[in-house]
Amino acid sequence: MATRVRRNPDDARRMILEAASKLLAAGGPAAVQVRAVAAEIGVSDAAINHHFGTREQLLESLLRFGGAKLKAELHAVLGTWTDGPNDPAELVRALAALYADGYAELALALHRSGRRDTGSGMLDEVVDRLHAQARQHCAATGRTPPPREAIQLTVAGLHQAVATDPLYGNEFLRSVGLDAAARDRMLDWWIETLRTTVAGQDPVVRPPDVMDVPLFGL
Repeated sequence: MATRVRRNPDDARRMILEAASKLLAAGGPAAVQVRAVAAEIGVSDAAINHHFGTREQLLESLLRFGGAKLKAELHAVLGTWTDGPNDPAELVRALAALYADGYAELALALHRSGRRDTGSGMLDEVVDRLHAQARQHCAATGRTPPPREAIQLTVAGLHQAVATDPLYGNEFLRSVGLDAAARDRMLDWWIETLRTTVAGQDPVVRPPDVMDVPLFGL
């Protein structure tokens, strides 16, 4: 007889969520059924319900799990940054990859069912590090650093774009005469937009005032 493996509740919940995340990536929210998750890890349906109560609660926990995973991935990327200029491309691609793995559909499905996320600050660390980098770089180059809000707005716009892209990206591209092949270029455009925001602005050179120009012969 096989020995039953006893896991502490946190380990069991994580194992269930990782299995649910795998199913989500493969088949979207519809694939995340209690029976399918149980079969994926070799436990009973009752074990899933014991830890999450209902399928709806499992899906809500899965969305939070995705957010926590994203924050950890972004934190790891930021941990590799040095004091010099750092390219935000890897941050952007990590953000896009999460939503491409089914989390965009999951967030929409839960929103349609009445769930509202009142949390905030998931990307605060990203904004803070980009703003610090902008100030440091601009101080060294004589450029004018962007205000923190400019970076907040750019990151918020980027986040909205990559979150909706798996759902509506092709329709938005077609609205301006582009096809699905432009999706990668769109992501590259967002990366360049974020780079431009962080780089700040060249100092404004005031044109000489007419009174400052010496008159010939005087």
